[in-house]
Amino acid sequence: MPATGRDIRRMEEKRTMTLNLTHREMVALEALAEKKDLSKTGVMRMALRLLQAVDAKMQTGQKLTFENERTKEKGELILI
Repeated sequence: MPATGRDIRRMEEKRTMTLNLTHREMVALEALAEKKDLSKTGVMRMALRLLQAVDAKMQTGQKLTFENERTKEKGELILI
């Protein structure tokens, strides 16, 4: 059965949560928000979407790797 307009509105309904961060984590969050010209909430949403995407790929056996364009050195991100 397809989602109705009411179902979609309910899924998009915003909820509030409290997030406790260390000073160091808050400084990092604020720096990223400024660098990316986003709110702190925007950065956290982006981080959540990134983690969801990485987790989905890892569930299918894929890896997340990085390559230095200059040196061609490669690294792999490992999440536990």
